[in-house]
Amino acid sequence: MADIAALVDQLGKLTVIEAADLVKQLETAWGVTAAAPVAMAAPGAAAGAAAPVAEVKTSFDVILVSVPADKKISAIKAVREIKAGLGLADAKALVEGAPKPVLEGANKADSDAAKKKLEDVGAKVEIK
Repeated sequence: MADIAALVDQLGKLTVIEAADLVKQLETAWGVTAAAPVAMAAPGAAAGAAAPVAEVKTSFDVILVSVPADKKISAIKAVREIKAGLGLADAKALVEGAPKPVLEGANKADSDAAKKKLEDVGAKVEIK
């Protein structure tokens, strides 16, 4: 045990360059490599690993499905709030032409807020 302790002490005093040279010489002398081993997967695990990873959806479309006739005015106002800069005639055409997209490519928070706003006025809404 004293010999091993002395050897560890001597190796601890090596510089990085000397340690790298020692590794190369040991690889050559013993016919081995110091590269990390690559784990082999079991055949069943390989099939599962090859399955594509489901992507997390980051953009959503808010679709106005329908609006009751007595709620159209409220829905038009809500659509104009959701889509800034939309004129009255365009908002009316969107509401009357349902099912139509109100927002396209919106983030999760914006699409949820738009859905809530439209559902609060009585519209039926889907997020895709």
